[in-house]
Amino acid sequence: MAELASLSVRVHGLVQGVYFRSFAQRQARTLGLTGYVRNLPDGVTVEVRAEGDREKLEKLASRLQVGPPEARIDTIEIEWSEYSARFGDFRVRY
Repeated sequence: MAELASLSVRVHGLVQGVYFRSFAQRQARTLGLTGYVRNLPDGVTVEVRAEGDREKLEKLASRLQVGPPEARIDTIEIEWSEYSARFGDFRVRY
């Protein structure tokens, strides 16, 4: 049986204006995860919250460390927490 978890990721660098949110949404949906991605007001950070199978969340985190071709990742922060089932799908938040 799959272990369910919640993942919070903050990606810092050249990650806004380079289709990072679309990339993250596509990756999360392909993996069957729920949650959201959004730009933070500082202009250099994207926040991703995702829930689902822990193994698939680990794959998502790995893909976020690379990002789309135009992105440049400086640092990434990852936090794990308990699964909450509060998201119905995976969306881009504005």
